[in-house]
Amino acid sequence: MTHQVHAFEPPERFVAGTVGEPGDRTFYLQARGGGRVVSVALEKVQVSLLAEKLEELLLEANKRFGVTLPEPALLPVHDNEPLDAPVDEEFRVGTLGLAFDVDTATVVIEAIEAGESEVELTDDPLADDDDDDDDDEPDDDLDRLRVRLTPEATRQFIDRARRVVAAGRPPCPLCGQPLDPAGHLCPRHNGYHR
Repeated sequence: MTHQVHAFEPPERFVAGTVGEPGDRTFYLQARGGGRVVSVALEKVQVSLLAEKLEELLLEANKRFGVTLPEPALLPVHDNEPLDAPVDEEFRVGTLGLAFDVDTATVVIEAIEAGESEVELTDDPLADDDDDDDDDEPDDDLDRLRVRLTPEATRQFIDRARRVVAAGRPPCPLCGQPLDPAGHLCPRHNGYHR
């Protein structure tokens, strides 16, 4: 089976965004450049962790390689525009990879398609998998989205990703689960509405 690598090095725009109302949102990473737009779906927690790990990567690059980090206050105006329409999902992200290219002082983000092996469960965790090696799909056969960003563009992505995640339903102060407008059955209140 052939796979596709959607490479944007660098993209004109790379953002995290959503489609839908809070409580029923679908999260996307979207890259635009060279007359094409690629959107890949992922989970809210993946967007949140991506922003967190990108921040750590930038701090580590500054510490190890002396990369100059932009001050958040000096960044250009925030990108508050919606995702480019139409939002056609290329694939659902299973794995995210991050790297810092010292030669070009850029951050490389790779979103890899969720493969069948990631959702496959076995009844016996100690089962011998030697016979199943031919059925496993190697990572090279999975579609991927690869973008290369400057530290400034990475900071802008982090800022927007954090705003997108925070724009959802507020968390319950007791249990941390999202609060619904119609009420919330909080496990910390033994199932009573708050």
